[in-house]
Amino acid sequence: MSTVCDHDHARSGLHGSALSQALDAAETRLSQAGERMTAPRRRVLSLLLETGEPVKAYDLIARFGADGQAAKPPTVYRALEFLERQGMAHRIASISAYVACAGHADGPHGAAAHAAAFLICDCCGATREVHGPDRG
Repeated sequence: MSTVCDHDHARSGLHGSALSQALDAAETRLSQAGERMTAPRRRVLSLLLETGEPVKAYDLIARFGADGQAAKPPTVYRALEFLERQGMAHRIASISAYVACAGHADGPHGAAAHAAAFLICDCCGATREVHGPDRG
């Protein structure tokens, strides 16, 4: 893939207080739903939010430890499966990668798991989550 595209390549990851607020909102939502935000789940969601783009599971495994130590694969995969069930992350099968849901914490799709479509640039691989009309 090349980076010679006609769209903005600015990364949309969260950092600092925005990241902390998003993680706290996600934890609050899980608590209200009777679920727990364990340390591994929080770390995986944090990595997805910081990156702001699709990430392969093995890249998450490699970056999991704060001290540079990789996690055991089942730890990360279990966290990803949980975050998917809660509507906080999506697996993009066509590129075998995971991404934080665009409405993960308090957006219109953050309240429950939902179907999402992704536009993937053929040129650089950048992705954008899109939603259809709400079905009520």
